[in-house]
Amino acid sequence: MADYDRLIDEETWTFIRRTLESYPEDAVGLSIEDQRRVYDEMCREFHTGYPAGVNAEDFSANGVPVRVYTAGSPSRTVVFYHGGGFVVGGLESHDDVCAEICFETGYRVVSVDYRLCPEFRHPVQFEDSWTATEWAAVEYDAPLVLAGDSAGGNLAACVAHHARGRLSQVLGQVLIYPGLGGDMSAPSYSEHANAPLLTRDDIAFYMTVRFHGEKPENDPTFAPLQDTDYSGLPPTVVISADCDPIRDDAGAYRDRIRAAGGKAEWINEPGLVHGYLRARKTVGRARDSFERICVAIEALGQDIWPYNP
Repeated sequence: MADYDRLIDEETWTFIRRTLESYPEDAVGLSIEDQRRVYDEMCREFHTGYPAGVNAEDFSANGVPVRVYTAGSPSRTVVFYHGGGFVVGGLESHDDVCAEICFETGYRVVSVDYRLCPEFRHPVQFEDSWTATEWAAVEYDAPLVLAGDSAGGNLAACVAHHARGRLSQVLGQVLIYPGLGGDMSAPSYSEHANAPLLTRDDIAFYMTVRFHGEKPENDPTFAPLQDTDYSGLPPTVVISADCDPIRDDAGAYRDRIRAAGGKAEWINEPGLVHGYLRARKTVGRARDSFERICVAIEALGQDIWPYNP
């Protein structure tokens, strides 16, 4: 097991403790309603407002609620899918994150409020994400970058896989500590089984509420690592937290895209934990990682690959 006292610095421990004040370690044992309540309280606690010049407006994307962030006259659109284990989160939970991505890149950001589990199960989350992405492509007629964190990273990749041959505007995808349906015997799942803020047991809970009956197999709209074809995907940047059980999903996904001849980069962030986007204002490592995330989004939107071949 990992020695977190050695791996995680004091800034990050302060962030972890602050998170647990609102969102306790046993949160998955609460009712769905209470999970959402405490998650929303936590997100409000960390909300930092909008940078100057960023505006947001809510729309219906062919029935899917979205929030669109703009600053100036954007020439690119980022479609952002929020994290929360497919169970919690929405337009408010990642509101300031999306506003800052808009500010840092100059791109329009469309945040997708897909329906949540367990009231709605797979493939509803994917279908809502795809509907909103198609809407954004038509509504703004601009190149797209797909982005998301955790469960939202899964959805971004699912959309990227499905978009092949269907949507020509996708220039890239940036996946932030995504759960991609990887092999749970990979080292990170055991090494970080009891990691702060996300454990292997938490992952098992979030998995079981996603579907009715048997777990979907060979379904890349459920788990991108279930696909058999990784060719034709857009340039991909995957960012993981090192102290996270799903860390190795990122490396596996990068390797499969590269093996199929595509461009993919894996950035593993030492000493960081799942959910560290909320720490970007208070933890130096998280601040640096958020800058790398925004640089990746901006570069892919300009059709630039800023990494080694």
